[in-house]
Amino acid sequence: MLVSAKEMLDKARAGKYAVGQFNINNLEWTKAILLTAEELKSPVILGVSEGAGKYMCGFETVAAMVAAMDKSLGITVPVALHLDHGSYEGCYKCIKAGFTSIMFDGSHFPIDENVAKTTELVNAAHHLGLSIEAEVGSIGGEEDGVIGMGECADPNECKQIADLGVDFLAAGIGNIHGVYPANWQGLSFETLEAVKNKVGEMPLVLHGGTGIPSDMIKKAISLGVAKINVNTECQLAFAAATRTYVEEGKDKQGKGFDPRKLLAPGFEAIKATVKEKMELFGSVGKA
Repeated sequence: MLVSAKEMLDKARAGKYAVGQFNINNLEWTKAILLTAEELKSPVILGVSEGAGKYMCGFETVAAMVAAMDKSLGITVPVALHLDHGSYEGCYKCIKAGFTSIMFDGSHFPIDENVAKTTELVNAAHHLGLSIEAEVGSIGGEEDGVIGMGECADPNECKQIADLGVDFLAAGIGNIHGVYPANWQGLSFETLEAVKNKVGEMPLVLHGGTGIPSDMIKKAISLGVAKINVNTECQLAFAAATRTYVEEGKDKQGKGFDPRKLLAPGFEAIKATVKEKMELFGSVGKA
């Protein structure tokens, strides 16, 4: 059964570990992540961007696939289905489709408009038992056309948004989506500490988890980060494994062209990546 992300993240925050949000892009992604979470007895959050939702024929299709797969695979660990970087309209579509958690990304709005829209969505989500994430300070890189430079959030604005009743908060601390450039300055732990001091026990979210060194991940968790988002790393692993399979000519051997065979190495690569992240985040055995 799919659940809201609130309880699993409150537990993670208290237990000084983080739950991974792994974005899904198709059936293989979803199955690989669910099976790995079950094998490792780890709670997990399946993230869906608006672009990925559109690619998979809409949020209703995604919600139906995830719910059916969770049941048919006999998954016993807590699983949340979460909208990633949702627009105002996207949040309502996901609420209607049967998602159990949403993120409203109002970081590009003036703070007053971000506050007004977040307040409304908090009430709508909580009325139906969904968890809700908000963002302050845009996360760098590109996510569905929203481009940010990796800004550091204003701790006072973080408190203002946290006080609206959101369940967890994404605060920009110099992190970016996608592959980190060679000249990346690293995470601003000074900002993270200031945000933590303002929002208290609220679980914090680290976007752009791909490529952040392990020691920085562990330090971020020690400072209140309870949810870490990973997408690009699984995509890169999937692409590399698929490339190797084709370059070795395995698609031309027997029925190697069958998509079930062609996509199998990438599927296993996603599982290996998710396992590695769950071990790093400390969520193994916490279901």
